[in-house]
Amino acid sequence: MQPNFDAIAENAFDALDLSTVSKGEAARLLKAAYVTAQAKLAEEYTAAPLKTRAYIHALSKLTDGAVQIVFDCAARSAGFEEDASLAVLAVGGCGRAEMAPYSDVDLLFLCADNAPPTLNAVIEACLYMFWDMKLKVGHATRTISEALQMAKSDITIRTSVLENRHLLGDVNLTETLNRELRHQLFSRTAPEFVEQKLFERDDRHKRHGGARYVLEPNVKEGKGGLRDLQTLFWITKYVSGSDAPHEMVAKGYFTQEEMAAFIEAETFLWTVRCHLHLNARRALEKLTFDHQIDLAKRLNYADSSGQRGVERFMQDFFRHATTVGDLTRIFLTALEAEHVKPRPTFKQRVVNLFGVRSNEPAPEGYQIENGRLNVSDPERFLDDPINILRIFEEALHSEVLIHPNTMRVIAANLNLITDQVRSDETAQTLFLGLLLDHGNPERALRRMNELGVLGQFIPEFERIIAMMQFNFYHHFTVDEHTIQCVAYLAKLESGQLSDTFPIVSRILKKGLNRRILYVALLVHDIGKGLPTAHEVIGEEMARDIAPRLSLDEEETETVAWLVRNHLEMSDMAQKRDISDPKTVRDFARSVQSIRRLNLLTALTVCDILGVGPGTLTPWKAELLRQLYTATRHFLREGSVDGAVEESVSAKQSALAALLENWEPKAKDHELSRHYAEYWMGLDTATQFQIAEGLRRVTPSEIEVSTAKDEQREATRICFVLQDHPGIFSRLAGALGLAGMNVIEARTYTTSDGYATAVFWIHNQIGQVIEDEARLNRLKETFKKTLSGEVIARRAIVEKDKIAKRERDMLVSTEITFDNEGSDVFTIIEVDTRDRPGLLYDLTRTLADSNIRISSASVTTYGAQAVDTFYVKDIFGLKIQSSQKQATVAAKLEAAIHAGAERALAQ
Repeated sequence: MQPNFDAIAENAFDALDLSTVSKGEAARLLKAAYVTAQAKLAEEYTAAPLKTRAYIHALSKLTDGAVQIVFDCAARSAGFEEDASLAVLAVGGCGRAEMAPYSDVDLLFLCADNAPPTLNAVIEACLYMFWDMKLKVGHATRTISEALQMAKSDITIRTSVLENRHLLGDVNLTETLNRELRHQLFSRTAPEFVEQKLFERDDRHKRHGGARYVLEPNVKEGKGGLRDLQTLFWITKYVSGSDAPHEMVAKGYFTQEEMAAFIEAETFLWTVRCHLHLNARRALEKLTFDHQIDLAKRLNYADSSGQRGVERFMQDFFRHATTVGDLTRIFLTALEAEHVKPRPTFKQRVVNLFGVRSNEPAPEGYQIENGRLNVSDPERFLDDPINILRIFEEALHSEVLIHPNTMRVIAANLNLITDQVRSDETAQTLFLGLLLDHGNPERALRRMNELGVLGQFIPEFERIIAMMQFNFYHHFTVDEHTIQCVAYLAKLESGQLSDTFPIVSRILKKGLNRRILYVALLVHDIGKGLPTAHEVIGEEMARDIAPRLSLDEEETETVAWLVRNHLEMSDMAQKRDISDPKTVRDFARSVQSIRRLNLLTALTVCDILGVGPGTLTPWKAELLRQLYTATRHFLREGSVDGAVEESVSAKQSALAALLENWEPKAKDHELSRHYAEYWMGLDTATQFQIAEGLRRVTPSEIEVSTAKDEQREATRICFVLQDHPGIFSRLAGALGLAGMNVIEARTYTTSDGYATAVFWIHNQIGQVIEDEARLNRLKETFKKTLSGEVIARRAIVEKDKIAKRERDMLVSTEITFDNEGSDVFTIIEVDTRDRPGLLYDLTRTLADSNIRISSASVTTYGAQAVDTFYVKDIFGLKIQSSQKQATVAAKLEAAIHAGAERALAQ
């Protein structure tokens, strides 16, 4: 059954008789009828969620009716008889007759110069009635001359009156205003308006993330959002007087196909915006994670194998955002051709930076038009489909952007890239050259991706275009992440990041097989969104893709290995104890050679960098460096034992130098009371901090000290106290109670019975805590909790909450026991949803199960936490019994479930 939006809007106020009631009563009755009609429209729209055009026009029609009735009531109460002194105009979005559920109502009261004094009373009465109705009304009262003056001086006002629509009153006033706007302002200032709107657009994009693929986009104001499409029409209307978007075809800005894409993208974005308003019950424009889930359900996006409905919904969103960018580029080029928009300065910048001659002739078959590379003869260009790849090489070589007209030709003829083209040696050489031969392939890859060439030449890539990864860890869509990774590799090769990542820079400088590394990065996530683990299915795909890019059998095998193992190095570095020789031996056996180690290290760094700003922290980089160095030593020497002994001796010597003012007896005692894993597991600065605590502590006291750890960019807290069972859990509880995020932890026991524990922490927003007063308060909290004055189990409940935007994140729980990864410890890895009280719940459960924790690593990936514990049983042995493992796993799962239920309930 088709919804009848118009009937609801048109009949909303039929039953009202306001002729004998006061203004206040009239506002109350009118509000009730208005709200009822809005609810009916929303109900119909929810049942038919794609009927957006009819819905937004019905909302506008409903508002028009309310404005007319309000004006009639106000005029009647003031004794004002409608004459030629006033026109009421809808402006802005209201002027387009397009309203979202919680849009503002923008009105212009246009007065004649000789308007009677009673007019002000009418306008004031109107506004009071609007406010009584709880309508958000933006309003201005101006004469024609005032409106013109304000529009000349303020670009926002000028844009608003550009889209005015006559609602009531004297239509001659409205026509006069429009005529004078066109004559005095629009016809004389088109280039200025275009320049200001484009500047405004760029500034708006920066304020809303600066990228098209921000994972919580602003539907209205963000890059690729509704405002970008509206800007194109505003410019069209301003320059040529068009009254509707479809006239952009007649003006030559778009083809019919491009106009269809414009309408499709606009309708989709309006659909998202309307449902976002209804879901939030307010004028919300940012599409946050929690609303993404709800909107996917509203719009009937179902889960499929390997991909959630919300991810499919957001993939559609980003595809439409990309279309908006394509249309903007085409439109602006058309304006340049009319000399309304200034020509691009890109070419001149290239001349200045690279010494390219501005009069350099275009390559044969091409021409430079408005500073961009255009094909001379499209038909001849398409005679050889390989030219579609060749033009990207020409653009990189000449440092000139491709002309949008040529982009149109390419996008319309993607079907020419067939299997025959993909298997052509020339095409393969061209594509590989785009990756390897021009310093930075990012620009070519991004443009090829936007035009569909990348997905056509590598069909497996098409599926991951605009694919969202629904978590808080990744900042970009899968295809954008891939391009970012390749861009970072090019920067590392050029030496731009040598100070930050010296090992990778040295690896690249010494030389490795660039063909392998670039292709592996290009396809490392190509298996995302399928039921099988993406690194497993990605390996299979890589074996098919690499030969199509002209890689030989050995290169293909290495690419496939890198794709299969591209997560292993970061997992080993962040989830395992690198000071444990077994970790290094296992990793070395996996990579097998220094050549593969070098390739995997470079790929891992680029992969983490490509996740988003700030993801590869200095501490993560240090962990990777330590793992690389130790593994390289093992692969060269065949053993880590000598390196361990050498490291222990070196650490002891380094600490001894810092203890030179200690009494010799105390110094010797400190250097002899710790076991090898302590020396291997901690840096010298931390060992010195612990040594100072051990020197001060007594058997009945707790020593707590804090310091800023520059390497980890975290606050380091060292605890020293008499050892006893469950100490790690009590420490975790104290930190959780203080609202701290633990990023890593280590605990050791001295030979004379003291526990030495180190936690590296951030505050709740991921920052180092440096305020001395706060640190002192934290110390007091720790001591009260550890002494039993505060019971962590009870007090932590109030802190243990899950934010609303994270509640619908699906994070499964997986618990594994590994007795092979360490020679002396069982490694328990818990992969589950993160929350403030998680670490305490896990460590308390292990303590209650008589399991002793030696060290812990806490890694978070958005809403997901991976906590790794190196443990022994009460007798100091590994947990070998499968029955014991099953029992402990069940207890951990029960604690996780109970804690999550409690956190979600708050």
